[in-house]
Amino acid sequence: MSPIRPQVRRLDPVLVDRIAAGEVVERPASAVKELVENALDAGARSVEVTIEAGGRRLIRVVDDGAGMSAADLALAVERHATSKLPDGDLSRIASLGFRGEALPSIGAVARLSITTRTAEAESGASLTVDAGLRGEVRPSPAARGTRVEVTDLFAATPARLKFLKSDRAESLAVGDAVRRLAMARPGIRFSLRSESGSPLVLPAETEPETGPLRRLSAVLGSDFAPNALPVAMAREGFSLSGFTGLPTYHRGAATHIHFSVNGRPVRDRLLLSAVRGAYADTMASDRHPVLGLAIACDPGLVDVNVHPAKTEVRFRDPALVRALIVSAIHDALRRAGARASTAGAARALDALRPGGAFTGWHGGAGRRPLAGHLPSVGAPHSGWRPGPSTGTTPPPEAAMAFAAAGGFAEEAPALFSGGLAPPAAEIRAPEGVGTAPQEALSEAPLGAARAQIHETYILAQTRDGLVIVDQHAAHERLVYERLKRERDGGGIARQGLLIPDVVEMAPAEAARLSAAAPDLDRLGLTIEPFGPGAVLVRAIPAALVGASARDLLRDVLDALDESGLEEGGLDGAEEPGGLGTRVSPIARRLDAILSRMSCHGSIRAGRRLRPEEMNALLREMEATPLAGSCNHGRPTFVELKLSDIERLFGRR
Repeated sequence: MSPIRPQVRRLDPVLVDRIAAGEVVERPASAVKELVENALDAGARSVEVTIEAGGRRLIRVVDDGAGMSAADLALAVERHATSKLPDGDLSRIASLGFRGEALPSIGAVARLSITTRTAEAESGASLTVDAGLRGEVRPSPAARGTRVEVTDLFAATPARLKFLKSDRAESLAVGDAVRRLAMARPGIRFSLRSESGSPLVLPAETEPETGPLRRLSAVLGSDFAPNALPVAMAREGFSLSGFTGLPTYHRGAATHIHFSVNGRPVRDRLLLSAVRGAYADTMASDRHPVLGLAIACDPGLVDVNVHPAKTEVRFRDPALVRALIVSAIHDALRRAGARASTAGAARALDALRPGGAFTGWHGGAGRRPLAGHLPSVGAPHSGWRPGPSTGTTPPPEAAMAFAAAGGFAEEAPALFSGGLAPPAAEIRAPEGVGTAPQEALSEAPLGAARAQIHETYILAQTRDGLVIVDQHAAHERLVYERLKRERDGGGIARQGLLIPDVVEMAPAEAARLSAAAPDLDRLGLTIEPFGPGAVLVRAIPAALVGASARDLLRDVLDALDESGLEEGGLDGAEEPGGLGTRVSPIARRLDAILSRMSCHGSIRAGRRLRPEEMNALLREMEATPLAGSCNHGRPTFVELKLSDIERLFGRR
């Protein structure tokens, strides 16, 4: 029996539209996104969105854009009919939509009603599409612009309804789509209303200097503005502008990272990777920054036609775009200097309030979150105690609560009697710091040192408040930045050991270190093989004098395992890594080695400091970029305003 030959036939046009709808209209939020993009392409200055049942029962989008004529309206619901490609050039797409699929796709799976009028027309026109069946264009009274209503979404494809989430979840997705478009277009007024929850109303921000930040704050939260840094940089046809958050102002997911390209919100892996690289040594690896950045370029330099939902793009020169983002964010963070986020102050105030509870703090490597209730003011000592001098210490806001509970009172006599023992490691104070009047030091950004709490935290008084500094985290950042400056300058200064130190370890570990010896030597760490299971240390970086060679090599081994340094060298393949420069990927990984090494040259927790040394540390922090966080992303200090402290005691 011969096999039956399948016959090739054309699909029914309605079925074609429903298949296309599966790509374009995945859920109500997809339909809202397409309709709002149409409104923006039509030049709308105000867009109003209304939904019911998460958009399943009703989606209404009203705009004050250019509108359509009756003839254009009839074509708008046809497949592949659009006004957005006047010359048919797909290499220079300047609009948000361009495929001409949204309206016919929505009409194929729901009931679609469009009413529109141009500024020149005396009356409007309306058209209805019901599950793919197109009605006739009819005259209709209408204001200038377009009103689109979608009812009973997916009624023509009931199987799709089973894959929708709850009405609340779909409403949240619609809100997210509208907010992303609103951040990309701050000059447009947006409103979103639903039967559940308060309406979202975002007025048009017409001031070019202040408007973008106000729009971002309205969407990302009012605490974004005081923790945001301006970003502005241009290079070879690309410009980047917007605001990025401080390293100590972060979230547990990347959902607060927002990019737009020529006014189009995008979620692109290249851009997210660039952000991770920019914050690599200022934020813990499992935390994410908060930012809103806009990329502007010639449409010919970016391809937006690579994804059905148009949420991903492809740049002609991706390395240049990545380098632009990394350099611009680095520049913004370094210009910020030593600046603390308001989140740390809020946590500290919560911990200090009577009966307050500190329920967790996210630290970097080597730290565990502290959970549980802290003692309230006046309570006996029943909480945690400062950790040993291993660097594993409670967060500064928790230390404040402990000090308020009586810890500070115990240490007060030693702190103010002048009987401080000299530290094991010297801090060189700038000339005049030790003898400068306390009143003058209080005018400095980080103030004048007044006390050392539990030999771990420095308490400084500023003109309008106080600052609590984690001495180990702060000095770790200072040593790290010093090592990087020396490496990028004439090379890291090293100190030869009078008696070379022999460090024994597993043969595989010794072999791994020996293979990386040439590269480590450029970092000031000179080693050589000493038998099958040992390494001879001849010199270490001068900034790490006094550190344990064994502990130092252990941390270097950990960094080698993470970065794979032994698999290459500084002379390996290069890639663009900065504006106008070529940076070896191995050279970037060396920062991870330096970050590990810097910990060994830092003041340890539990080390007592003299007043002039504490002030020297504060002044060096003020002069060092990125001093607001350590290499692992932990905050180095918390700042409390006097008004905040007064509220704790009911004075305000």
